Amino acid sequence: MPASSPPLLTVENLNVCFGNTATPAVQGVSFTLHQGEILALVGESGSGKSVTVKSVMRLIDHQGGRITGGRMLLHEAKGPPLDLAQLPLNRMRALRGARMAMIFQDPMTSLNPVLTIGAQLTEAIRQHQPDASISARDIAIDMLEQVRLTDPKGRMTQYPHELSGGMRQRVMIAMALICRPRILIADEPTTALDVTVQAEILALIRSLQQQTGMAVLFITHDMGVVAEIADRVAVMLKGQIVEQGTAGQVFDTPGHDYTRKLLDAAPKFRDSGAVTPPRPPSEMAPVLSVRHLSTQFPVRSAVLRRHVANLHAVEDVSFDLHPRETVAIIGESGCGKSTLAKTLLRLVPAQQGRAFLNGKDLLTLSGEELRQARKDIQMVFQDPYAALDPRMSVRQILSEPLRIRGLGKTEAASDRAMAAVVDKVGLPDETLDRYPHQFSGGQRQRICIARALILSPKVLIADEPVSALDVAIQAQILDLLAGLKRTEDMALLFISHDMAVVERVADRILVLYRGTVVEQGPAHAVLSAPAHPYTRRLLEAVPVSHPRQRFERQTAPTVTTAPVYGRDETPPLSLWKDLGNGHRLRLDEETD
Repeated sequence: MPASSPPLLTVENLNVCFGNTATPAVQGVSFTLHQGEILALVGESGSGKSVTVKSVMRLIDHQGGRITGGRMLLHEAKGPPLDLAQLPLNRMRALRGARMAMIFQDPMTSLNPVLTIGAQLTEAIRQHQPDASISARDIAIDMLEQVRLTDPKGRMTQYPHELSGGMRQRVMIAMALICRPRILIADEPTTALDVTVQAEILALIRSLQQQTGMAVLFITHDMGVVAEIADRVAVMLKGQIVEQGTAGQVFDTPGHDYTRKLLDAAPKFRDSGAVTPPRPPSEMAPVLSVRHLSTQFPVRSAVLRRHVANLHAVEDVSFDLHPRETVAIIGESGCGKSTLAKTLLRLVPAQQGRAFLNGKDLLTLSGEELRQARKDIQMVFQDPYAALDPRMSVRQILSEPLRIRGLGKTEAASDRAMAAVVDKVGLPDETLDRYPHQFSGGQRQRICIARALILSPKVLIADEPVSALDVAIQAQILDLLAGLKRTEDMALLFISHDMAVVERVADRILVLYRGTVVEQGPAHAVLSAPAHPYTRRLLEAVPVSHPRQRFERQTAPTVTTAPVYGRDETPPLSLWKDLGNGHRLRLDEETD
């Protein structure tokens, strides 16, 4: 960013309150956003980041918020600046999209599910550029090309649900930029995305910003993303900015204790202090043995809905999981990670293979035998709020599995079991009589873990358990899982796309690509000497840990969807190369 670049937005002493309360959610916030720079607003959930940027867009007016003090000056090329805090809402509507635009964390909730991509893009053009010299459709197609979306003409006729998460986020960026705004606000735009898609989106935003000279206000809690993209950083805590500076200054010489806490808590990939040390092969019998597991979904014809092919979501997967061991399954969305977990839980049927839990094949059990076996294999989901019934207290949530399994015969016994598991996951004593909305995200995830642990399972499947959490809370949850694994003799099947987290927790790693394991072995071997090209792509996409380590990234998306075979087709046999010490590579067209 040129040192002399002019300011586009100046926020001075912004105060925001909600409802009738006089206590501000945001207090005294001041910063300046310059042309051609990326300013990262950093902090944990509840720090006031989203409230600040929604106030700039005046979206806070529609969410019960009130701007009670301060100025937000939008600098014009000609004439005096506009104070957005005082601007009538009808004039704000004219500015949104045209002068300032915003992309949100979840593109699926931001796109209209009943309108095609083309209809949503052209609507923005007609609203803000009614006198455009070329057609709205041509402008929209050109914009989809600029955000590097494959087959832009074809995408115009598709609906949001027909696109992957990364594609939907590219559509959101196209929609935000289609009227050439001077300011782009990005509110956690990569939090829910895979590491490779995240790298693509960050590189795309940086590239478009450099081409157009726009300013970007980037909201995140991920210090790796900050290191990857930011020119300057503003750190927020409890509704106030506690530190500002260039990215290099903040990473090299953080001045506030909270900034140092954020930097220390962030998992750092390939940090020698975080690498899980090699452990000798377990001499204990595996608690879970999976052999040649395959899960398929029918593909039906558009006419008559005939079963014409099969999508092989999971194909020929085999592995062992021992007590006190963590096996991490890594890969991008659509690679089959969650389908594998659901197959093991019998939530989706398997077409082939066996899965032995304590010597019994989970895939052949039924009735009471299956119910008893399920007690020994439990799951923790990615979104702790969606996984909890908001109408049930924690006491009701934890007592339900005991009741279903016929455990805790008396109320006193149930109370003792619930109190013990709440204490085990580090929640306060009064937790049982509160409801999910009364807890933070990290506390809600602890409740989900407590619900899984109350049946004393032998295997815990953790499906992206920390991807939606702040870095400090991530560290707490990962430490909790590591401690429980040791004290409870529990085995952990950890599903993730975050390499830094995997490096911290995993003993062994399975790399899943298009439904098939392409590489497996001890965590230190797979991460330090990746043998498959796909594994290397995953590792190269990890955000850097310091701004000085940035490098030019590719933005072209890779094909990761599961393969489709005809009903009578057979996938090729898996051929493996032994690399030594349990490290194995699947031989395929990419490794030949």
